[in-house]
Amino acid sequence: MSGAPQGFEPLFRSSPVIDLIGPVYSKGEGAELVLGLRTEAKHCNMRGSIHGGILATLADVALGYAIAFSTKPPTSLITASLSLDFAGTANIGDWLEARVDVQKKGSRLAFANCYISVGESRIVRASAVFVVAGELKEH
Repeated sequence: MSGAPQGFEPLFRSSPVIDLIGPVYSKGEGAELVLGLRTEAKHCNMRGSIHGGILATLADVALGYAIAFSTKPPTSLITASLSLDFAGTANIGDWLEARVDVQKKGSRLAFANCYISVGESRIVRASAVFVVAGELKEH
């Protein structure tokens, strides 16, 4: 199985690291943003399951984008802390969804949690703190 489920579109913004792990898909916007990724061989470790670094990258992007694009104009953020707990794994062909719960966005710091799931099973819980660096600059 390849591609994304109905309702998901290619992510509206990219970067070299997103291009490297992608294609990454999205639906919703702002704090309701959901990111999706279909696990491929390039995402996996020697055991054939997704590498924790890919999950950390997906969580970091989901957390940052959900907070950044929850304001107009978007907010520029710098990851200050990212913590992950792994409760499961994914294999080639699995569809991953990353959903964010924004706890607080202040003038200097922003806090949020992210849950990455395969189907109904949560496989990652991530927590992050971001430094608010002003308005997001388009490149």
